[in-house]
Amino acid sequence: MTVYFIGAGPGAADLITVRGARTLASCQVCLYAGSLVPRELLAECPDDARLVDTAQLDIDQITAELVAAHRDGHDVARLHSGDPSVFSAVNEQMRRLDEAGVPYEVVPGVPAFAAAAAALKRELTVPTVGQTVILTRIAQRATAMPEGEDLATLGRSGALIVLHLAARYVDRVVAELLPHYGADCPAAVVALASRPDELILRGTLDDIADQVKAAGVIRTAVIMVGRTLGAEQFRDSHLYSPARDRHTC
Repeated sequence: MTVYFIGAGPGAADLITVRGARTLASCQVCLYAGSLVPRELLAECPDDARLVDTAQLDIDQITAELVAAHRDGHDVARLHSGDPSVFSAVNEQMRRLDEAGVPYEVVPGVPAFAAAAAALKRELTVPTVGQTVILTRIAQRATAMPEGEDLATLGRSGALIVLHLAARYVDRVVAELLPHYGADCPAAVVALASRPDELILRGTLDDIADQVKAAGVIRTAVIMVGRTLGAEQFRDSHLYSPARDRHTC
């Protein structure tokens, strides 16, 4: 039997992938984070499936559930919000499953930053303006950042910065990025992207912190800072250019 780490998407139940929904429908056991995964998604599970909310479980208790389900001959869906490839804590679960000899697969999902970009109606890479996107977070009490990955250092690149898990610390984000991006640099915050109560805040580094605090946003939000957010005058890409020779590789 197999454990499937499934990206549940950013919040809207219909943003799970077709593969993710089909896999979920085939598993007799489903572990999900009740505080993040929409309840509507659980309707995809078999009627007699065992559903386990992991919101109050630690890593050892979660692993025990996965191993027990495998031992009992059940495929297991492990639902993670967004996409498992970033900020999902799947590595520590995979490591324990490797030790226990339990096979697993990963089914990708729609990441929160992609849903936020869609809400903003923005392409994050713009020709001649910015072609690099940095996905990161900031150091908190629980987990320090590796050397050289602090926000001030990353900000020297001038690339579009996408911050997860940082809305509570928006003043600190602004303070560390201001020297590199300037007060007039476009900034945006999307909270609860793709959900009915989605909130979009647009501004600059000069005013985005005040907007975030006024709106009471402290979690489940993505912060974006970079010139591509406000780019209007830019060269068309070469991909669809009339001057491109489409008869050569």
